[in-house]
Amino acid sequence: MPRPTPDDGADALQDAALTRSVLKAAVADPQRLPETLASYAVRQMGPAAARSVTLMRAEHPDATMAELQDLLLTRGKRRVVSEGALIGGPLTIMAPFAFCAALLSQARICLELTALGGQDPTAAVRGAELLVLQGVYADVDRARTALADAALAEQGKAAKKALRGVEAGASGGRAATLFELTLRMARVLGLIVPKGGAKAGGVRRWLVAAGRYVLLGVVFLVGLVAPLVWMPYVGRSYSRATDRLLDRALVFYFGERVARPRPSTRGAPGMAAAMVKALVSLLIPVGLVVGVVLADLRVADSRWPVLAVTLLTASFGVAAAWRWRRHRRRRTG
Repeated sequence: MPRPTPDDGADALQDAALTRSVLKAAVADPQRLPETLASYAVRQMGPAAARSVTLMRAEHPDATMAELQDLLLTRGKRRVVSEGALIGGPLTIMAPFAFCAALLSQARICLELTALGGQDPTAAVRGAELLVLQGVYADVDRARTALADAALAEQGKAAKKALRGVEAGASGGRAATLFELTLRMARVLGLIVPKGGAKAGGVRRWLVAAGRYVLLGVVFLVGLVAPLVWMPYVGRSYSRATDRLLDRALVFYFGERVARPRPSTRGAPGMAAAMVKALVSLLIPVGLVVGVVLADLRVADSRWPVLAVTLLTASFGVAAAWRWRRHRRRRTG
């Protein structure tokens, strides 16, 4: 994997700021989450997508279109999978930020594909195309109308807010809205089954959906004390969802999928590293529990308070260490 450059670090910080802006706008108007994501992506990420493709062409002047596509998709998918994959344990509260960052990364790949195909990734129509590729609208014309309506609604809300001089919405209501947004983003990313999806596919699809929910529940429970176990699960789910989106984007912009077949997620270096981190994350609390039992540590003649404190400390410690390391890598590039 190529070593990040200082520019990569700067882009990461800018993407984090963009994610916060998108979340704030989406909470203010949750019904227009897809339109908000699309419009922000084009305005804020379009220029960066154009620069990225220009630099890629300069670095690989002899590459064919298929090779350039393959390189773009590989880099883009790695970026999606790495965006906020840690959402377990004490960092579950960061799930909205993680999901939003992954969705924006998916949008950036689509914008880079337009630039690779010779189109302008900053053009307003790109937002409508993103909505079509995400399956939000059936055609570009409807998507354009929705984006125009969303822009008018945003202007109206901004005017009302300026007249009032205060920000509306109680904290409880905003928390409920954020929770609903998180579920919607999780469905788009393929972490949970869309509403009605299991019923539409018959018994077999229902069983698959039930199995996925059971797995999700197990990962959630284990992730309370070993946060990094989320990384392989979320990474694989991100990868599947991104593959589906990019296949549609390649057909939409190039007429067919020219790039070489992408490798399986299980064999990807990033997934192997995630599995190792998950295993270490799991071994740490297990080792601490064994140590407490062997040392026969007790409080008020009971071992359970010590075990509870030990598991809680391990969960927060692993999560904090991972976040600090990630933050440091972004700062240093």
